Amino acid sequence: MLTVNKLIPQGRGLAPALLKRAASVVLDWDTRQKSRFDAEDSQQRRLGVFLPRGTVVRGGDVLVAEDGSLVRVSATPQAVMVVRPRDGHGPSFDLLRAAYHLGNRHVQLELKPDRLQLEPDSVLADMLRHMHLVVTEESAPFEPEGGAYAGHADHAHGADDRHDPEDGHGHDHGHVHGPGCQHDH
Repeated sequence: MLTVNKLIPQGRGLAPALLKRAASVVLDWDTRQKSRFDAEDSQQRRLGVFLPRGTVVRGGDVLVAEDGSLVRVSATPQAVMVVRPRDGHGPSFDLLRAAYHLGNRHVQLELKPDRLQLEPDSVLADMLRHMHLVVTEESAPFEPEGGAYAGHADHAHGADDRHDPEDGHGHDHGHVHGPGCQHDH
């Protein structure tokens, strides 16, 4: 088994030619949110991944094995609930309100400009439908937000990139709660 104990977020700083030659591994969200797991890469090598506690592996990250070889990570499509606004029914506010209520329940949530994605849950689906939202189940890679206290490596980076306030971009990921929040931080 080949040991992996380093992660390069989004392969930053690596030459495209190196990334092109790298092995790959396709992982679901349940695996990628663990800091220790076993996997098999595209070269049929068994990998024992041992990353620092709390590390989350994102699609596009690159793992570095003990022998110096690189392994590109892809997020496998999985069942997700996709929440979209109903046409003509205050789309921005409805999605914002849904994100607020899901956040209060500490639901892992992927935010997109036009939709929310979360793991399937029939109780939450009913709640969201009662909020006048359209809820469908699809197969897609799942990259939930890292949370207000997550490190920089815990963020998906893409066209609609969001960052912690400390990174100089001024985007806020505050952990928002309403009146009567029954837990402390």
